[in-house]
Amino acid sequence: MVELKKRKSNLIETVLDKIAIQAQKYIENVPVIVLGSGASVSYGLPTMGVLSKHLKDNVNGESDSNWSDFIKLLDDGTDLETALQKITLNEEVTTQIIKETWNLINPIDIEVFFKSLQNPNFYSLSNLIGKLFLSTSTELNIITTNYDRLAEYACEKKNIYHFTGFSTGFLRTKVIEDPINIRRRVNILKVHGSLDWFRSKDNLLIGLSNTSKIPEDFIPEIVTPGNEKYKKTYQEPYRTIIQKADLALENNNSYLCIGYGFNDEHIQTKLVNKCVYNNSTLLILTRTLTEATKKFINEQGCKNYLAFEKSGDKDTKVYSSLKGEFIIPESDYWTLDGFLKLI
Repeated sequence: MVELKKRKSNLIETVLDKIAIQAQKYIENVPVIVLGSGASVSYGLPTMGVLSKHLKDNVNGESDSNWSDFIKLLDDGTDLETALQKITLNEEVTTQIIKETWNLINPIDIEVFFKSLQNPNFYSLSNLIGKLFLSTSTELNIITTNYDRLAEYACEKKNIYHFTGFSTGFLRTKVIEDPINIRRRVNILKVHGSLDWFRSKDNLLIGLSNTSKIPEDFIPEIVTPGNEKYKKTYQEPYRTIIQKADLALENNNSYLCIGYGFNDEHIQTKLVNKCVYNNSTLLILTRTLTEATKKFINEQGCKNYLAFEKSGDKDTKVYSSLKGEFIIPESDYWTLDGFLKLI
């Protein structure tokens, strides 16, 4: 029995060594980083389920005859994005949804920022960025579907300049190109908007850092789930941001997805094309692989992939294009902290 356990342990170590080599090879190419909601949940940012409950409790939908149908869908277990795709709500209620989404997420985001001030290793993403800049690369692209500013905070924790498409200062404005020429830069492409972007009734778009309230006569410039998501992404600033995200994906051959479920049409299409037809490499770290992700790596022809998800209470399940599927006991490689130990 002891000998069998020893052999099993040696086998796991051998496979793990090969997986580490595969991961290191993918990282050496300085991948485009894609952040989904799972990258923020571990810091206390709300899940879609929490947001759904918050909207039910705080939005007054009396002005919209479709509101009761929307609530019924949520009560019957339909997820928020699907419910908002099935039911078209009027402008007044939609504006309330945007504001209440901001009201829920923004205070938590600011709380995370203050928690991090005296902890140099608070953000795993900071350590990843620092590691990637050990190469000769001078530019890194992060594409995020999240409204929060964890990517920005992570850059600043490493004293690395980041650009989100706005000028610098207390009152920021949208700019096409970054006016600052600096040796190392992280481009953060926020395809669904940001907590610190606001639009006035006169269509003035501004950026305000870490404000605790929505400015009078402005609404947050964020894309909430549902039908509005597809309408707004064809408008500015999203059209330009998505074009830049497409360009970043097109010009790279390596991708690292963290907490991303492959459910965003704009990003997913480009990733699928690059990984299937250009043999690009794909790394995935997530608590649970979505069905869309599994379909992509198992059925759609992705040739070079390495995915990690949580298995049980303490283990990691690995999906490798080189070694197949297996479980590594007593490990947290599905987290960014755990993955960094591997590479």
